[in-house]
Amino acid sequence: MTAPNASIFPYGPAAIAAAGAAIRAGGIVAVPTETVYGLAADAADSAAVARIYAAKGRPAFNPLIVHVPDMAAAEALAVFGDDDRALATAFWPGPLTLVLPLRPGAPVASIVTAGLATVAIRVPAHRAMQALLHASGRALAAPSANRSNGISPTRAEHVVASLGDAVPLVIDDGACAAGLESTIVFGRTILRPGPVTSAEILAALGSSGPTDVGLRPAVRREVIAPGQLATHYAPSKPLRLDAMTAAPDEWLIGFGAIPGDETLSACGDPVEAAARLFDALHRADAGSKPRIAVAPIPADGVGEAINDRLARAAT
Repeated sequence: MTAPNASIFPYGPAAIAAAGAAIRAGGIVAVPTETVYGLAADAADSAAVARIYAAKGRPAFNPLIVHVPDMAAAEALAVFGDDDRALATAFWPGPLTLVLPLRPGAPVASIVTAGLATVAIRVPAHRAMQALLHASGRALAAPSANRSNGISPTRAEHVVASLGDAVPLVIDDGACAAGLESTIVFGRTILRPGPVTSAEILAALGSSGPTDVGLRPAVRREVIAPGQLATHYAPSKPLRLDAMTAAPDEWLIGFGAIPGDETLSACGDPVEAAARLFDALHRADAGSKPRIAVAPIPADGVGEAINDRLARAAT
């Protein structure tokens, strides 16, 4: 059910024009990307970005990803090394975020970087986010459009259910294709697994690339990029992983040969499972059973990212 002051606009020129005007006026807007729906504000406007933190209830030490339309805009904000350029060439526009040294004097509010000397940057592929970047003329700080530590939104209705009238304008362009947040890379280390896999990153870096050990997800005490908190992406109900069957009080999300009450992919396709993961968790969280169980997901390829999200959702 839509909150009284939340406006959902179907994607199109009117929605983009209204959203662009809202961004230029210092407001916040929910917009789809190929990964999940984001909550966007002008990355140079500290007051606007503070509205993102307030709407989400997000810890101020947790930095945000800055979205830009192209490589030239990214280079205006950050300093690229050879490996960074190789990854940007291979995967931008797309679901890869690079953590890079912040260029001196770059117009990025310190609240976006949590006061760090680095900035997380992505060039998105989704038509709605690209259109908003061009319409607003701003680099956009945009974490996922949900309450902090909640399930990430892959549909406009998820945004409204989570944030209500804390976000006055939501652009609806259907379900997100990838359904998982972007892969985050810092130097030669994956900080957060995502749709771009470690094997794909290694291939893009070629002979200059790291060993497979260097591509393991980083284990860090300090937070230097989004999505590193130990508890994240969590439903309100207890979540049990690697479930072969469901207890009487559990809603089972299946995979492959385990059908469950619903399935992420009946044919065992991890890409299909990634796209459906958060949508399934939203339905299970809103359902009548008090607990959630999820069938085992192989850790190969994008399955690594799925298991990363599930492990933190269950913490």
